[in-house]
Amino acid sequence: MDITNGQIFLYEFLGTATLILLGCGVVANVALKGTKGNGGGFLLVNFGWGLAVFMGVYVAFKSGAHLNPAVSLGLLLKGQDAGGIDFGQFVIYVLGQFAGAFVGAVLCWLAYKDHFDAEEEPANKLGVFSTGPAIRSYAWNVVTEAIGTFVLVYWVLISGGSPSGLGPLAVALVIVGIGASLGGPTGYAINPARDLGPRIAHFVLPIKGKGDSDWGYSWVPVVGPMIGAALAFLLYKATGVQDLIDKIGTP
Repeated sequence: MDITNGQIFLYEFLGTATLILLGCGVVANVALKGTKGNGGGFLLVNFGWGLAVFMGVYVAFKSGAHLNPAVSLGLLLKGQDAGGIDFGQFVIYVLGQFAGAFVGAVLCWLAYKDHFDAEEEPANKLGVFSTGPAIRSYAWNVVTEAIGTFVLVYWVLISGGSPSGLGPLAVALVIVGIGASLGGPTGYAINPARDLGPRIAHFVLPIKGKGDSDWGYSWVPVVGPMIGAALAFLLYKATGVQDLIDKIGTP
């Protein structure tokens, strides 16, 4: 990869900040009291997150636009020789993603400050920043997150090597599809940085009447996606997809 570690951090930071600003922004628009989009529904949230990914991939195109530690893990396991990344790069990717996610969440709060103040329900405020289960069952919540992330990472591995290699629109549509199909049980974090970075922002920001940050659930959208990424790589490796790609070219 012809890019420095500093550039990796910068582009992943900017791309993930864009992703979270727009993604959390659409949730705020739907969930918070008195907004123009209040009550817009889950499908609007799905499309909003898809478009947020679309923009984030463009912003972080030079770094490959992972925007997600689970995607970075899949490419770490894939290895540099097969078009992936090494461990040092993985660390830089993840640091950039978490820092960008935190800053993006803070910017979303600033954009909706008056509506956060007007909103009376703490759960709606937390829901802007982080995901939560429709039915709290930690084991099954992990399974849901693992399956959704598996779909994303396996598709990335077999289709183009990185989100930017696939094209922003393609990645956006996959995110919308995963959300519409698998997002109901947990809100489909499918990205540890997307959930934990904003959750930390929720914890430290002076949000009026915010309630707690639900740390008891916070490990689920971190562990589940990383399990899903590892399983995606194992299937990718076991089926010999890379050998086929090397012979006939990327589909």
